[in-house]
Amino acid sequence: MSLGDEHGHGGEPGGRPDESFGGSGQTRTRLPGGGDADVYGGARKPVRNSRSLITVVGVVVLLIAAIAFANRGGGDDAASGNGTEAAGPGAEPTAATGVKPVKGKAGGIPSGYAKDEQGAQSAAANYAVALGSDGMFNKARRDEIVNAVYAPEVAAARRGDLDKVYSGTKFLTSIGLKPDGTAPAGMTFITRFNPVGSKVENFGADKATVSVWYSALFGLAGEGSTNPVSESWYTNTFELKWVNGDWKITDFTQKDGPVPVGRDQAASGAKEMADAVQQFGGFTYAR
Repeated sequence: MSLGDEHGHGGEPGGRPDESFGGSGQTRTRLPGGGDADVYGGARKPVRNSRSLITVVGVVVLLIAAIAFANRGGGDDAASGNGTEAAGPGAEPTAATGVKPVKGKAGGIPSGYAKDEQGAQSAAANYAVALGSDGMFNKARRDEIVNAVYAPEVAAARRGDLDKVYSGTKFLTSIGLKPDGTAPAGMTFITRFNPVGSKVENFGADKATVSVWYSALFGLAGEGSTNPVSESWYTNTFELKWVNGDWKITDFTQKDGPVPVGRDQAASGAKEMADAVQQFGGFTYAR
């Protein structure tokens, strides 16, 4: 997602014709110095004009058929892999419409979501990012985040619960931070949630349940770190309520995964990881 600046997808067609459509199979390669040599079978034989015409007509027919198939709307799109479902639940496309998903910010967090399924998904994804940020380790910033993402009737209780967690010396030292929630000298504290996708579980007039699947980076980057930055995968399911013209959280649960298989890539050094997080800003997430 940057999915951040656009909202809506309902009116988009199933897909655009792939510019790679139109070939009938093999690509013939002429090597330097080889004249008319053909890597698929020696010297090429001269082709009669009638056969060339038939071949051209056949390719044109295939091209037209491919374009028609790619543009076909409705339930056939699932078979072509272009997004909308034919039967049963499935992922929805995120095609851009040019309509901005939010109207402003509250506590530095995007706010003013549409009162529809896409608006609820945008809110849930952005709230997941905020609740996974390093701002949660600073009392003043944490209060701003909680007030911005939670419904008023539950915000006060959440502030108290979160204060106990994030100000606990045992918790902070267990992850390598100092008692005041800051990183030791020479270290960079990294915590960032990166949504991969969202799904509406339930939707009503003033309530919605939305699941957000995301990867999380968490740890301390620096020489000698006892808690190096690692990646984890989770799914948060948010209970949202329409309050004063916006979606707000009333509760959420978290579970592990789905977790992909890791590739055989060498881990980056502490400096490279710290520099990356400082240089690459986060996104506003939306459908």
